[in-house]
Amino acid sequence: MITAKSWADARQVWNHHLMHRTPHPCSVIVGLGSHDLGVADAAAGFYLRGLAPVIVFTGSTSPTTRDRMPRGEAVHYRERALELGVSASAVLVEPKARNTGENIRFSRALLEEAGVRVDSVLLVSKPYEERRAYATARKLWPGVDVVSASSPMTFEEYVDSIGDDRLVIDMLVGALQRLLVYPAQGFMIEQPVPDEVSAAYERLIGAGFTSRLIPPPPRSGR
Repeated sequence: MITAKSWADARQVWNHHLMHRTPHPCSVIVGLGSHDLGVADAAAGFYLRGLAPVIVFTGSTSPTTRDRMPRGEAVHYRERALELGVSASAVLVEPKARNTGENIRFSRALLEEAGVRVDSVLLVSKPYEERRAYATARKLWPGVDVVSASSPMTFEEYVDSIGDDRLVIDMLVGALQRLLVYPAQGFMIEQPVPDEVSAAYERLIGAGFTSRLIPPPPRSGR
């Protein structure tokens, strides 16, 4: 059973992951592949509002998407976007990326190859990946304005949409860990984490929400 304190801590971590930026017109929309088709829904909605003339969907498969999206995350995202009314000619597919860094690097290369000039990117991810996506793009795609966005929903609505309370909190904790450790590894720019968010994160780890944590690198010995 998840305690009321863990729910409150999870909500605080969730709020930190959100960038709270208002989407505005950009050169391109980039939808980051995942298990969540809501990313495709949000990207399609932004396109249909006229916020960009082209969408890149990026993503291969992972252990959490292989069964649900056997043709690959980006391909399934494209199919969903076309169902929602997006023009097929407006969608580019990048089917090889297996992590956020590759999402950014491979999408950037694909757009350069297609001759699309990019001054700004509307970066669409799962809600709790907004800050991570932003920090990664700022590191790997300098010189462009990055607006990080997702489907507008509350923490409770997102938990209900996934249908697995513990998994969602595990993912929130894992995403925050990456914000803390990846800058030193050169994967993203540093993002300050308020003390109260760090404390909530540590309490969630202590409560056992650890399935999405990455192990520390091995220590060299003599």
